[in-house]
Amino acid sequence: MNVFLLYPDRDAEIDAPLPWQAEALEQDLGLPQVYEAMARGDKFLHGVARQVLLHSLEDVGLIRYRQAVLQDCLAHPDVVREIYHIPIEAQEKKREQWLGIFSRSPQGILSSAVDLLAMFVGLLRRLKAIADAQQGAFASEGFRRFFAMLQAELDEAYFEEVETHLRTLKFRQGVLLSAELGPGNEGSHYTLRKPRRTPRPILKQIFDRTPSCGFTIPPRDTYGSKALGDIKDRGLNEVANAVAQAADHIDGFLKLLQAELAFYVGSLNLAERIAELGMPWAFPTPTPANTRRFTASGLYDLGLALAKGAGVVGNDVQADGKDLVVITGANQGGKTTFLRSVGLAQLMMQAGMFVPARALEANLARGVFTHFKREEDAAMESGKFDEELGRMDAIADHLRAHSLVLFNESFAATNEREGSEIARQIVDALLESRVKVFFVTHFYAFAHSYAARQAADALFLRAERLPDGRRTFKIKPGEPLPTSFGVDLYRQIFAD
Repeated sequence: MNVFLLYPDRDAEIDAPLPWQAEALEQDLGLPQVYEAMARGDKFLHGVARQVLLHSLEDVGLIRYRQAVLQDCLAHPDVVREIYHIPIEAQEKKREQWLGIFSRSPQGILSSAVDLLAMFVGLLRRLKAIADAQQGAFASEGFRRFFAMLQAELDEAYFEEVETHLRTLKFRQGVLLSAELGPGNEGSHYTLRKPRRTPRPILKQIFDRTPSCGFTIPPRDTYGSKALGDIKDRGLNEVANAVAQAADHIDGFLKLLQAELAFYVGSLNLAERIAELGMPWAFPTPTPANTRRFTASGLYDLGLALAKGAGVVGNDVQADGKDLVVITGANQGGKTTFLRSVGLAQLMMQAGMFVPARALEANLARGVFTHFKREEDAAMESGKFDEELGRMDAIADHLRAHSLVLFNESFAATNEREGSEIARQIVDALLESRVKVFFVTHFYAFAHSYAARQAADALFLRAERLPDGRRTFKIKPGEPLPTSFGVDLYRQIFAD
C-alpha cells in the first residue's frame, strides 16, 4: 500500500536533508511566517511545511500533479482533515496502550502486535468507508489512485481474513504446538499449529477413550512453568515476528499518510489565513526551466502580510523573455518587499502550491538562491565586504544553468565605483551561465551600465515615488535614476 499524494510514483522523503541554502532562504524571504500560518502551532505540520517548501520540484508535470491534489483538498477540506486525523488517532491510541513496548518475549510481542493490528483494522475500515463514499467526488489523479488502492486492497474479504487470524491468535483454546526429537532427545522444529475450527462436542470429550499422554505442572513448580514457557516461545517466535512485521507495515503506511497529507492540510490552513487577510491567491502556470517567463498580477509579499496581520500592496510585472531584472528607486519604496515576493512565489509554485498573487506564470528555477545584505555581526572574523564575497563564492559553487539568484543591495559594503564594478562582473558571469537574476540596488553606475546597453533580455523596474515624496510601494517599469531620494527620509526624520 502506497500513498503517492506528493509524487505519482514514489513516497515522499520527509526526513531528507534540507538544501544547502535553506537557512538563507528562510531568513531572506520570510519563510518562518509562512510555516507558522500553515502549522497553526502544530510542530509536525511545521516540519513538513518546511521540508516540502524548501525541496523545490523541477518538473512541470510533478507540479501540476500536486496542484490537482491540492485543488481537491480545497474543494473537500472536511474530508481531507477527516482522513488526516485517522493516522493521528492511531498514534495517540498506540501511545495510550503502550502495546508491550517493553516486552521482548515472543508471547509478549505477539500479544502486543495482535492488539495493535486489531486497533489498526478499525481505523482502516474507516479509511475504506471514506474511499467508498468519496471516490467519485475527487478529480485529481493522486486522490483517485489513492481511493482506488484502498478499495482494491481493503475489501471485505481482507478484513474478514485478518479478523479471523486475530481471533485465532488470542489462543482462547490454548496454544497447539508440534515438535520433534532431535539429537540427545532435545526438542526441535517447534511449530505452531492451527487449532480446531470448532471445539469437539462435550460428549466426545467425555467418552473419548483414545489414549493420550499429558502432564500437569504443579502451581508452585517455577522451573516447570519456565520450561513450558520457553517451549511456547519457541513455537510462537516465527508467528510473533510475522505479526509484528504486519503491524509495522500498516503503522508505516499510516505515518506516511499523515506526513504526505500534512502538506495539504498546512496549505488549507494557509489558504484560510490568506482569506482572513482579504488577499488573493492563485494557482500559477509553471513553464520549463529553459524558458524565460515571469508575468504576475497582484504579486505581494505573503510573509509581510502574515507578520502585519493585514493586507499589503501587490504589483503587476511583465518580465517574459528577461534574464536580468534590475530594481531601483526611492529608499523605503518597497524594493526589498517586491524581491521577497518574487522569491517566495517561486518557492511556493515549485512546491506545488498556490501563490500570493491574482495570477502568475513563471519558468521553473533549478535552485533559488538569495544574496541579501547582512547587518554587522560582532562575531565576524573578517570585514563585511569579505563576508559578502564569501557568501557569493559559496553560492557560485552550487549554481546550475537556469538557477535563480535574488540580490538585495549586494556589495554595498564598499564604495559605489568598486561595488558597481564587482556587481557587474558577477552578473555578467551569471548571465553567460544562463542564470536568471533579480537585482535590487542603489548603485546608479551599476544599473545604468545595463540600461545603456539596451539589451532585450533586461528589464528595469523602479519603486514609485509621488511628486510630494510619498511612497506608493508600487514597482513599475522605469530606468534607473541617479538618486534614491534619501533627502525625503532626511526631511521626514528631521522635520523639526
